Amino acid sequence: MPKKDDPKPKPIDVGTREPPFETKELRKALRAFLNTAHTDPDNPRIRRIGGYKYGVYAFYDYDGEPIYVGQTRELLSGRIGRHLTNQRTDAVAMNVLDPYEVYAVEVWPLPQFEGTKDKKAAEEYLDRLEYAVYQRLLSNSRFEAVLNEKAPSPTKPVELPISYRTTVVTNPVREMRGHPDTRIARRAATLARLAQVISERDVQPGLRRTLLTQARRLQHLAQERYAHFEKEAVAKDIKPDGDD
Repeated sequence: MPKKDDPKPKPIDVGTREPPFETKELRKALRAFLNTAHTDPDNPRIRRIGGYKYGVYAFYDYDGEPIYVGQTRELLSGRIGRHLTNQRTDAVAMNVLDPYEVYAVEVWPLPQFEGTKDKKAAEEYLDRLEYAVYQRLLSNSRFEAVLNEKAPSPTKPVELPISYRTTVVTNPVREMRGHPDTRIARRAATLARLAQVISERDVQPGLRRTLLTQARRLQHLAQERYAHFEKEAVAKDIKPDGDD
């Protein structure tokens, strides 16, 4: 008998400095978004949106559900990048936010405070904007909740400025991460890690609210998934007369 070909797999470069495919795709999409030009109507100078010091940002999951709101007093690109790439933030470390669940990003840059010497006024306005965005996202959430451990303090309302929103997950990555069973498994693991954190530390009540919100999100996703198989499951549960 002729010998079958036994092709050897291509050797894996264990010394590569290239990030994994998903990470590389995310960084590329995020970089393109943060380099988007923002035109300030009161200032003809064009600046990339990630280059502004003050701003508010929000993350959305694969269902378009708002999951996190934050503000920055540094560069928008630096703050968002730490959440989604370097993952060196309290929200990620405490398992409040899972970067793998982030499908889209929205930012509200504040160019009017660029180079300001009145930091107090800028920070006060920033707090007001974060609260306004937070309330808007709550009203758009089916759960009337996001995963923030600390909700922004109620403050004087402010009109929302222009925002920019984009998808940071490419189609190939969506195929890898977007499967409902993968999302359920990932969300359940995040929930378990968060519960473990709570069991080992003296935490604020807000973190328990986050745990409850994540549990509700997991239940909703599992229910949606099961709904497609419910008739089949029920049919198999009903046995003909005389069967044990």
